[in-house]
Amino acid sequence: MTLEKITMAKAYSITTYRAIHDPAALAAYAKLAGPAVQAYGGRTLARGNPVKTYESGLNLRAVIVEFDSVERAQAALESPAYEEALRARAR
Repeated sequence: MTLEKITMAKAYSITTYRAIHDPAALAAYAKLAGPAVQAYGGRTLARGNPVKTYESGLNLRAVIVEFDSVERAQAALESPAYEEALRARAR
């Protein structure tokens, strides 16, 4: 008897910000983007600024979101709700 291990591929959305020029627009984006990605199973793993960087790394704000599949990630990031979040950030 053999057991096969089936592993599903996960997908990650990694967003970085060199600078935040409009904190209000970013807050409006975050308020809309969170529910938009959560609707497709997205889970925020990390967000914020690093305390320290290594190996010539840039001190960038980063957000890492995990999805169960590439298809779920694409559906979330191409959804009307996420597009609305992007418009809020672009003001």
